[in-house]
Amino acid sequence: MTPYKPRRLLPAALVAGALATGACSTHTAPDGDDSTSPARRTAAHTDVLFIGAHPDDEFQSLAAFGQWRERQGLSTGVVTITRGEGGGNAAGPEEGPALGVIREREERAAVAHAGIRNVFYLDKPDFWYTLSAPLTAKAWNRPPQQPTDTLARLVRLIRATTPKTVVTMDPRPFGQHGGHQEAGRLAVEAFRLAGDPAAFPEQITKEKHAPWKPGRLLAQNWTFDGPAGERCAARQVTDPHTGLPVMGVWPGVPSRDHGKTWAQVERDAARTYITQGFGTLPPTVGTPANRLPCEWFTVLAEDGRQVTAPVHPQTGLRPLYAEFRDWTQKVHMPWLANDAQPAYPPAPATTVPDVAEAPVVDGTAGPDEYPGETLHLTHWDGKECTPDDCSADARLARHGDDLYVLVHVTDDRKGAPLDARNDCKRHWRTDSVEIDLDPRGRSDDTSTTFRTGILPFTAHEGGPCAERDADNHQGPASSTAPGMTVASTVTDPYHGYTVEAKIPLADLPAPVDPARLTANILVYDSDTQDKTGKSRLAWSPYGSAQADPYVWGTLHLPGYTPPPDHPAPAAELPLEAARSQDSPASVSQSTCTGIPLGGGTS
Repeated sequence: MTPYKPRRLLPAALVAGALATGACSTHTAPDGDDSTSPARRTAAHTDVLFIGAHPDDEFQSLAAFGQWRERQGLSTGVVTITRGEGGGNAAGPEEGPALGVIREREERAAVAHAGIRNVFYLDKPDFWYTLSAPLTAKAWNRPPQQPTDTLARLVRLIRATTPKTVVTMDPRPFGQHGGHQEAGRLAVEAFRLAGDPAAFPEQITKEKHAPWKPGRLLAQNWTFDGPAGERCAARQVTDPHTGLPVMGVWPGVPSRDHGKTWAQVERDAARTYITQGFGTLPPTVGTPANRLPCEWFTVLAEDGRQVTAPVHPQTGLRPLYAEFRDWTQKVHMPWLANDAQPAYPPAPATTVPDVAEAPVVDGTAGPDEYPGETLHLTHWDGKECTPDDCSADARLARHGDDLYVLVHVTDDRKGAPLDARNDCKRHWRTDSVEIDLDPRGRSDDTSTTFRTGILPFTAHEGGPCAERDADNHQGPASSTAPGMTVASTVTDPYHGYTVEAKIPLADLPAPVDPARLTANILVYDSDTQDKTGKSRLAWSPYGSAQADPYVWGTLHLPGYTPPPDHPAPAAELPLEAARSQDSPASVSQSTCTGIPLGGGTS
């Protein structure tokens, strides 16, 4: 390992000529290597290799990749581990593999703006939004695959494409998609192992790849608050958490080929991601050039060696952060765990009254139905809004084994009504209420929790509908929470709605601990007809309030006696993925590069 020494973005020895324009044009091998290995002088070679989890993970770095191509002749290839089958869809009802097919088309069109030709998909499944890298790893390497299957594919791709620079996602855990974290972790490990002949030796002895050791490893740093303007790229700056150096690429540079700034090219590329709602971004970048921030990358390794930093151990780590600390020690980069666990604020708490008569679930608060305190929801994410634009409060009660929740929402504009017959899902795309419950109050991710999304109104005057999402068992509430009932009232003329729900505690994935049950109540406000969100409110509005059970507040249930304990059932994860063999673009690319589909062996 070596301390970081600032130098040019990439050494002149890496410049491999102009980007080839033919579909199967040959790239010159880096550093003049004339080896007979198949990857050394073929269309498989790329100077820079980006490793991400989903289509669109690269888009905030496209200005950098495009500049490197125009200024230094450096080609970039993209590895996308999944096709984003578990993400949202603002363009239609497709989900699962059908959505993955659409998102591949969007990604290939987007990266082409930066001159990127090759996108390698590993065909791993994308499921719902989670903050857990360990849960993601299990999904990506489920039996009969080996626990190292995804890592082996990445090592193979690095050996096949021979990049000098690998760029990946930030592996740190707080407030970040578990897929992003796991992509970053795997890239760190693959960067180190690709040059080791003892790592996955069959790739060398049977597949005839040669060990390949990249020189530089960078991680996107989306949260870094560095200087803006043209000179931001020349500044020597340090990440305040890890202590590692951060390099910047300024997107205000004009593109020679496009005749506009790279910030604008990147915006044009982003708007191709229609399913992710990016099509609603303003067509023109309005930020003045002197206020454009750099695209920032943490320098993890230079000249093939890790860049070091002082280590500041944290104590009192919760399990998810302790697991990350252990991983950083395993890969000999313990400074990555500096400040990884944030200073969580005190979570709210309330006592849920036990009422003598069950509330009538009709979308209104009858006399004495909810005698407990009113919980006020506050801004959590997105655009802040005025009380008349979006505000909400909630009230709770318990009768026997049933929890009752009533949420009143003030809203000035209706979002898009979804069709309850085939589109009662992914509720965050429009106006909705979400209720999250952790029965034992000790979950590290939402796979052992109950989360329901409730639409207060649907198309064709269909009334409310409810589903479960990103929890232990997803799907329509009628099948995943059969004892649950919902009702709503919607004002006319419209200025808001009230949602009421009965949730049987027996529908939760484990018996409720009456002293440790935790919960969050969230409201999504859309104000548009394009199935995208605008503002979000929450009872406990910190971090990723919907996905981080460590944030949720406590519901005390005095007098409640739970049934006997039993193990929580294994989480139901949607693990069907789109396949490269069914993608004409991927098949054509594989024929061109000689790299097998899915990064596999054949």
